[in-house]
Amino acid sequence: MEENLRTPDTYFADNVFNEHVMANRLPRKVFEAVMSTRRLGTPLPRDAADVVAGAMKDWAVSKGCTHYTHWFQPMTGITAEKHDAFLTPKGGGVILEFSGKELIKGEPDASSFPSGGLRATFEARGYTAWDPTSDAFIKDRTLCIPTGFVAYTGEVLDKKTPLLRSMEAVSRASVRMLRLFGNDRVQRVLTNVGPEQEYFLIDKSSFDAREDLILTGRTLFGAMPPKGEEMDDHYFGNLTQRVSDFMRELDEELWKLGIYAKTEHNEVAPAQHELAPVYTTSNIAADHNQLTMELMKKTALRHGLVCLLHEKPFAGISGSGKHNNWSLSTDDGQNLLDPGDTPQDNMIFLLTLCAILKGVKEYAPLLRLSSASAGNDCRLGGNEAPPTVISVFVGDDLQRVLDAIEQGKPLDANGKERFNLGVDAIPQFRKDATDRNRTSPMAFTGNKFEFRMLGSADSISCFNFVMNTVFASVVTGFCEELEQAADFRSALHELLVRTIRENRDIIFNGNGYGDEWFDECRRRGLPNYPSTVEALMQYDRPEFVQIFEEQKVLTGAEITSRKEILLENYSKTVGIEAKTMLDMARKKILPAVISYTKELMDSIDLKHRLFDEIRIHARVEEELAAKISDLTAALYDAIGDLREQIDAAARAEGTIATAQAYRSLVVPAMERMRTTADALEVLVPQEKWPFPCYSEILYNI
Repeated sequence: MEENLRTPDTYFADNVFNEHVMANRLPRKVFEAVMSTRRLGTPLPRDAADVVAGAMKDWAVSKGCTHYTHWFQPMTGITAEKHDAFLTPKGGGVILEFSGKELIKGEPDASSFPSGGLRATFEARGYTAWDPTSDAFIKDRTLCIPTGFVAYTGEVLDKKTPLLRSMEAVSRASVRMLRLFGNDRVQRVLTNVGPEQEYFLIDKSSFDAREDLILTGRTLFGAMPPKGEEMDDHYFGNLTQRVSDFMRELDEELWKLGIYAKTEHNEVAPAQHELAPVYTTSNIAADHNQLTMELMKKTALRHGLVCLLHEKPFAGISGSGKHNNWSLSTDDGQNLLDPGDTPQDNMIFLLTLCAILKGVKEYAPLLRLSSASAGNDCRLGGNEAPPTVISVFVGDDLQRVLDAIEQGKPLDANGKERFNLGVDAIPQFRKDATDRNRTSPMAFTGNKFEFRMLGSADSISCFNFVMNTVFASVVTGFCEELEQAADFRSALHELLVRTIRENRDIIFNGNGYGDEWFDECRRRGLPNYPSTVEALMQYDRPEFVQIFEEQKVLTGAEITSRKEILLENYSKTVGIEAKTMLDMARKKILPAVISYTKELMDSIDLKHRLFDEIRIHARVEEELAAKISDLTAALYDAIGDLREQIDAAARAEGTIATAQAYRSLVVPAMERMRTTADALEVLVPQEKWPFPCYSEILYNI
């Protein structure tokens, strides 16, 4: 009871070995060395690591921990951990020890993690390496140490290490840029992220009754209920008691881990919700988002619920994304994406903005593939998510600034407009610099860019290391040009004008949902990769490999391995879904409809025997039985067709050909089968359908 009365500020980050804990537990010199590593990227001396390890162990043991783990993020898309006890044998007993060596390096078996051909199965050795810029934390009475994950030969096998490398690249390039403007104070520039997380909550009994949800995370069959999201009544609506209780406990668990969970509400679709945190440094934000997804699932189970993170768990209603809010800040507190009151005079902001416009235009395929997955294919391009064509929204105010610079005309600055709602009791307030464009893949929202294409189950690391690399590469090019200029101001102006003119096609401030936009995309020559397979094929283009290697984020071999892993994951995902459909159709749907058809036929036979003489016919039953029989035959044929397409995809040779076969052969066959099965669901009584329908699932909490 006393725990429930504590306010969040009294237990926030209770389970985190953060700067406050380190300041109290580490000698001053060691603490300063750790802070230098965090803020400036300087290496931590080995003797300091021994001291940190001892303090970390003592703190963890005082909180009931007996084990530690190197917590890492392999290419599976989820986190991994191997637990080791603090125990060391001594004199017939044990002592609790944890050394700097154990803190710095771990050695999980790497043979069963995806490597994309970098390692053979028999080559098992891999290393986890401590990330001292991310806080260690306690989860399930285990000390968790955030780490990177590399092969014995040094190649990257995880999602975090490229992110850390890309953050270094951004800092190098941005500091170099600031030096051009005479800023000698800033030593480091950080990328910050605030990922908004969408998700569904459903009753566990509904989840347990559906094989597709258990095996794939989404419903592979399901006719639309009479009511979906047409009335817009779920969005920001009142929380049910079960959802409110879940959110309250989730907040408490997240706050104990130092995660800045801030905003929560009902989303557009029934049973859909969102959680948004406060910004933090990119690598910490990536750690926090992985923890958030894990805790969502665990907390939901304690409330008799299941949290669905698939991008499209239900057809016909909005799916779930993860909006990645990306910004840049200096170590002295400046936001490089804050336009200020007079953005036309803020040259650092304008150069940063132009670097982003140029980077997005030139490397749009990289940004597209950073959000590519089989699940996200079900969501992107519908009237619920951004289209598959990359564009940038800057808003009317910034558009006027860019137009004025390009055209060499003075800006008609009217100042920020104030709202007056016509009610004396309500104070006036200022409009933001831009509206929000929910149809834009990448929208400027005042002092940050919101990338809206990420899927809800995705790690945020991929987009962020891609975006960081692209930005660092373009800024580096800008710096090389400006450093050679005889007249910096004149060269800067010419660079801004040229960049705006050459990249204005990437700017689109209109409705990205309309067919007209795709026609316009073709006219502008903007690339469109409708599916994951088409997008991932762009990963190892020479110009893309070049910037990753130049910025020291990924090698060509590491890029090739990632392409291989992601394409293989696509094929496996679609393959599991297709086989699950076959299983459900053959073992559940067919027997159910055949049984119901028999009931209809028995009813028809009975009516004929009893009422033929008085001319009462079984027209309703006969027509219904005929429709169901036709659809049943069509479903049987669809089962055979899907089986054939799965076999054809399995015969394809090579990762690329296999992924293409699953995309072009299996996915359409799955769609055909679903159409037939959903038509049957509408005709069969709900109590005779073999698993819960959408109405039961979406409106049961």
